[in-house]
Amino acid sequence: MNTAILLFAHGARDPDWARPLEKLAAAVRALRPGVAVHPCFLEFMNPDLPGAIAAAVAEGAHRIEVVPVFLAAGGHVKRDLPAMLDAARIAHPGVTIVLASVLGEAESVIAAMAAHVVGLAG
Repeated sequence: MNTAILLFAHGARDPDWARPLEKLAAAVRALRPGVAVHPCFLEFMNPDLPGAIAAAVAEGAHRIEVVPVFLAAGGHVKRDLPAMLDAARIAHPGVTIVLASVLGEAESVIAAMAAHVVGLAG
């Protein structure tokens, strides 16, 4: 495996909170066979981002794509995440670690959410 995709979310104390993220990971795996896809979390849940990066490297990843699964880029995405990725790049020289744009800000995601909302209105 050369590439790993890490779906980075906030995390919660309720383990059921992670179910949609696990469904997203399964859907991405189906679209990207041969690419490791794993959820990881800022807090409350495991693995955390540094642990997920270390695990991906141990599995042979040379490129890690971190996808923030947030609706918008707030403080965690603007400050905390870049600092964590800087530390990971130092800890894993030779591994390319790429930060994708925030999932909730993608036009296709906004369109899908709007279509869902309109569908609720009947």
